[in-house]
Amino acid sequence: MIASPAPTTPLSGGSPILAMARRAAELRAAGRDIVDLTLGEPDFAPPIHASEAAVEAARRPLGYTPANGIPALRAAARASIRRDRGLDYADDEIAVGCGAKQVIFNTFLATLKAGDEVVIPAPYWASYPDMVRLCGAVPVITPCAMEDGFRLGPAALDAAITERTRWIVLNAPGNPSGAVYDQARLRALADVLRRHPDCLIMSDEIYAYIRYTDEPYTSLAAIAPDLRHRILLVDGVSKAYAMTGWRVGWGFGSAPLITRITAIQTQNCTQTAALSQIAAVAALNGPQDVLAERNAIYRARRDAGLEILRRSDRLAVLVPDGAFYFLPRSLSDVDDATAADALLDAGVATVPGSAFGSPGHLRLSFATDLPTLEEGCRRLIAALEGRA
Repeated sequence: MIASPAPTTPLSGGSPILAMARRAAELRAAGRDIVDLTLGEPDFAPPIHASEAAVEAARRPLGYTPANGIPALRAAARASIRRDRGLDYADDEIAVGCGAKQVIFNTFLATLKAGDEVVIPAPYWASYPDMVRLCGAVPVITPCAMEDGFRLGPAALDAAITERTRWIVLNAPGNPSGAVYDQARLRALADVLRRHPDCLIMSDEIYAYIRYTDEPYTSLAAIAPDLRHRILLVDGVSKAYAMTGWRVGWGFGSAPLITRITAIQTQNCTQTAALSQIAAVAALNGPQDVLAERNAIYRARRDAGLEILRRSDRLAVLVPDGAFYFLPRSLSDVDDATAADALLDAGVATVPGSAFGSPGHLRLSFATDLPTLEEGCRRLIAALEGRA
């Protein structure tokens, strides 16, 4: 399938993920037994040393911090990416924000003008297209086939780029697909990007530590160092360190781009909360064994959920290589929004795949405890097969 601009319709009014989570919460409050598999929110506590650092900091006066993050956080993030991904960035090449989401939005706001295009592979994180539209630009949705692991291919990328293209978004491991790019695929994409020197690359790597392949994680910036000045590499503590509500993220990029992003930050919220930054420093600098321990738990959940979902001939399920989502395709004739409504009525909350540019699919989060996940998968299959 070829890429096409997304319809220039008004914004949906909010995240469809949060909308389904809200409906599930309302039903539970009314007394219904609902298994909620909507949110991509780890069910773990933050590392204890991160929480303790915040508690200690709260006992002393805290004022405003630099808009671009406290020096200790910038240093910790730089040391972390050097340690784990072999990439070196200077202090003026990092922008700190209230979560990776704000960093991405600040970046688009700082660089996009009306009529610019942003290539977004589908399935995509539901917020990307609306962020682009809010900046007056046009999201160009590029479908990626389930049969190719939901990965963007070089030919599809080349076909999607026009003279209006300002950004290409890459998210791996992907939300909602779990897709991970191997080094060969990254090199092939880099070859295409070299032919389009005016395009910037958003490499959203917020799930980099949550993956299940044996091959070491590799960033595009490491595979193609000649493209490094065009890449904004986005990360944060939300997923890996189970610190979603603390709202700390950052982006690594060229100093001129970082300056523009920080200028936006100074006007929309001044800074990330000081306590959250201090906790993030402790998470990055403290013991890292928690990452492998939790990754093993996610992998066990993934395998247990797959074993149940594959019992049904009404679903086609791809094994996710990273993140913590299933994106099964329903083999029935019912559209995904109707299916999600029916499943909610049957006691399991999911998110329609159309929210991620993948109609006909459903997203299930396995960032929840194993008994809850298994019960949710069983209810889903029972409902699809008419046994609910």
